[in-house]
Amino acid sequence: MAGHRALASLPREGRDTLFLLAVIAWVLLPQAARLPLWCSLGAGAVLAWRGALAFKAGALPRKIWLALLLALTLAGTYTSHGTLLGRDAGVTLLVVLITLKTLELRARRDAFVVFFLGFFCILSNFFYSQSLLTALSMVIGLLGLLTVLVNAHRPVGKPPLLLAAKTAGQMALLGAPVMLVLFVLFPRMAPLWGIPLDAMTGRSGLSARMEVGTLAALALDDSVAMRVKFEGGAPPQRELYFRGPVLSSFDGRQWLPLRPTLPPQYALPVDLQVSGPPVPYEVTLQPSSRPWLFLLEAALQAPVVPGHDAAMQDDLQWTTSRPVTDLLRYRAVSYPQFRHGPARQVLGLQEFIDLPPGFNPRTLALASDIRRDARYAQADAATLVQVALERLRTGGYSYTLEPGVYGRNTADEFWFDRKAGFCEHIASSFVILMRALDIPARIVTGYQGGELNALDGFWTVRQSDAHAWTEVWQAGRGWMRVDPTSAVAPGRTGAFQRLVPPQGVVGQVLGNFSPTALAQLRAAWEALNNGWSQWVLNYTQGRQFELLRHLGFESPGWEDLATVLTGIIVLATLAGGGWAWWERSQHDPWLRLLERARRRLAVAGIDSTPATSPRELARRVQQHYGAPGQALHDWLMQLERQRYAASPGSAHSAATPRALRAGPARQLGELRQQLRRLRWPA
Repeated sequence: MAGHRALASLPREGRDTLFLLAVIAWVLLPQAARLPLWCSLGAGAVLAWRGALAFKAGALPRKIWLALLLALTLAGTYTSHGTLLGRDAGVTLLVVLITLKTLELRARRDAFVVFFLGFFCILSNFFYSQSLLTALSMVIGLLGLLTVLVNAHRPVGKPPLLLAAKTAGQMALLGAPVMLVLFVLFPRMAPLWGIPLDAMTGRSGLSARMEVGTLAALALDDSVAMRVKFEGGAPPQRELYFRGPVLSSFDGRQWLPLRPTLPPQYALPVDLQVSGPPVPYEVTLQPSSRPWLFLLEAALQAPVVPGHDAAMQDDLQWTTSRPVTDLLRYRAVSYPQFRHGPARQVLGLQEFIDLPPGFNPRTLALASDIRRDARYAQADAATLVQVALERLRTGGYSYTLEPGVYGRNTADEFWFDRKAGFCEHIASSFVILMRALDIPARIVTGYQGGELNALDGFWTVRQSDAHAWTEVWQAGRGWMRVDPTSAVAPGRTGAFQRLVPPQGVVGQVLGNFSPTALAQLRAAWEALNNGWSQWVLNYTQGRQFELLRHLGFESPGWEDLATVLTGIIVLATLAGGGWAWWERSQHDPWLRLLERARRRLAVAGIDSTPATSPRELARRVQQHYGAPGQALHDWLMQLERQRYAASPGSAHSAATPRALRAGPARQLGELRQQLRRLRWPA
């Protein structure tokens, strides 16, 4: 209460400055984690300093100190980013400039500079995130900046901020239809309409290489990787394998893609054969800055990817012609029942048997023991796969996020020592054992499973659904999927039992209070986010043209977009003009002129109501301004006489009715001109 009284007692300049600083802090807050530490701390310190000066009505620092601070921040920006250009350096400089500018708020012109720098800061937040939460927080910042902008145009008195906020809200609502039309019809021209490539820097996700232990880190990432909408029924959850990079070369520590420099005779035929009913679906893929398309295994035909050319590699992985740097939606048809690869032994299969020398000696010895067993001396690949899977089922192995740090011989430690691991520990150890048995095998990475949101019917696939499985070559059948993790933890692929990291205090409290309610809230938020992604972030050029097709254009293009947009602008202009003409014809021009004067007097701090007469307004003007307001006082009295004074000769005049009507109209016109020319007292 005391703090509220202290704020209320501040002069208008101090109160308005504190509100402006609060709005700037709100706009800059989302940037704090992305800026250099010195910039975030410095911006907070400068805003706090300026707030203290406003609260105490202290003197602003001299320009020499501002110049020194600017030089230091320029040096810091160059040291942190190695340049003064580019996205990250530019955002850092923008934050520096807006905070330093608050230290020289001496005139309305300085305030306007801060306002418009604030609008740029709002836009800069979308360089890093275009989520619904970011958009909502920036809408609040936009309304705050509009409020201070409206308030700055009220030069006299101490108008309440709530009144300025109401006007700002009305302005935003009036501008919303215009923004909606521009959003729907303004041409989207890549690469201008999208996320800059460096906006994806540092984004988590699958990699083109896999070191044992790296996928476990993705299980801690609950962010969305993609959303899938099936047309009709979805396949069983155990069949939801979304194929990504295939890793075939092992150097002892890392799994890598097959060497691209292999001789042509080592190339393996794809020979993809499908059976069973097709599964059509649509994927909304989050940006990854990688050229990978994740498709349900296996797709016979290229997916429909607007603006991209899709191609299937020899290992069934689908890629695009350029990295995915913005939200991408594509349609595909897959066949969960398939086989691929050579049906007989060929030269290229040797690449999937090779192992680096000097690694995992105990696993190699285990393979030798299995081969020496009379039961398996002549066994085929399918039988040996079952032997390895049975060992995983019955050997006391466990599926965990925290298996400990593996050393040099990862397969030996898994099979004989730790007997615990995440999916990549299990898949890597399984493939090494298969190769030690002279069976071609490789690792496939991607995503497995997903979570159905009953509110919108989309399957949400998260980074925590990242998975590694294997493919084993069998004579007469080709490459066959084998998921050894299912032998250790069947619930991982069959019943959507994911390993989850320990929850924080807030998560535990909410979960204990009502797990069902928490799940429903999360589903609602996910559905809302998905709607934002589908209808806003993914509103692309293709969807614009699709809209035009619904409007009757057979082959829509840029010219059609321009035609529709121009037509809407012309119609809106005509409608606005017609409304203005109708509104003028429906209202008393004398009352309109009085209302115009009342609004200007309200800005000057002289309040009134529609029932206040011009004579009463003239009296208040004289009380408020004294002698400097005499001209305004006289004008208000003329306005009253024009309305209520008896016209000369009104009873016996020979003037025509038209002349009588023209006289008051001319008088009102003269009064209107006088109001425009009137010099209002300060």
